[in-house]
Amino acid sequence: MIVLGIETSCDETAVALIRDGDAVLASKLYSQAELHAAYGGVVPEVASRDHLRKLPPLAEETLAAAGRGWDALDAVAVTIGPGLIGPLLVGVAYAKGVALARGVPLVGVNHLAAHLFAHRLAYPDVPPPFLGLIVSGGHTLLVHVADWGAYRVVGSTRDDAAGEALDKFGRLVGLGYPAGPKIDELAAAGDPGAIPFPRPMIESGLDMSFSGLKTAAVYRVRDHGNEPLADLCASYLQAVAEVLAEKAVRAAQRLEVRDIAVVGGVAASRRLREVLTTRAAQRHLDAHFPPPELCTDNAAVIGACGHHRLVQHPKGDGLRITPDPGLALDTSSG
Repeated sequence: MIVLGIETSCDETAVALIRDGDAVLASKLYSQAELHAAYGGVVPEVASRDHLRKLPPLAEETLAAAGRGWDALDAVAVTIGPGLIGPLLVGVAYAKGVALARGVPLVGVNHLAAHLFAHRLAYPDVPPPFLGLIVSGGHTLLVHVADWGAYRVVGSTRDDAAGEALDKFGRLVGLGYPAGPKIDELAAAGDPGAIPFPRPMIESGLDMSFSGLKTAAVYRVRDHGNEPLADLCASYLQAVAEVLAEKAVRAAQRLEVRDIAVVGGVAASRRLREVLTTRAAQRHLDAHFPPPELCTDNAAVIGACGHHRLVQHPKGDGLRITPDPGLALDTSSG
């Protein structure tokens, strides 16, 4: 089965061609980061219009890269949420057009469930059950993955997502948008123990909070404006990484699973990889991180997740699917 995956939930236009759920024939991605940098964040209307311009030619490029034509498609999978309503509408409308024109099934994919399929693509020999840590600009979730399609959220952030907290810190210290990769790069040259940033809620439960850390950074920059930027970045990122690592390890132990799969944009952070790998090993657990190209929003994971849903429901969802910006992750997510 060859599935065309389409992702337009935020500020990245992505298309991929997936065979049998695990072979990536081609994957293309266009980032709008430079377009939104002037605004310090994503502008939904601007994002929607750019998706509209970029999606059709990107689909053609993807098919050409795979050496396939439109007649090779067996199904189309598209993100229906969560995300920004305008960008989601662009992707869903285009996917409906392709499915209708080619007469193939159409399936709507939950963006959060798709992130988990980055682990399946990268580590096919490490199946469920495992603890999934979904950590990105918009979401921070701890998920018990009992099996593919069987998800239970066991912890989440009560305010800012980890990626959002990093982007806000980046704006505070003048790094612009998106700040995550720049913070990660600067942190490599800094001292992670230089500044005693708090680790909110690290001793309690499985939920997280990053708003207090963000506020502490505001006061620190205000009161100590001459501190090296590399030390600020290293210390702030260390605090985020330690909270995520402690919560993930604690959740895995409570659920009695050995493996932790870390997915989403923040999973590309070198510091998070170091901290969580070390913490997991200390408690006889294994942490798994997909390659960077599968961490960001991409269509390969959409196609893989869509393939799994189509195996369960061969007729797909039909042309009546609608975007849902607040779509939750549950066992109906595929």
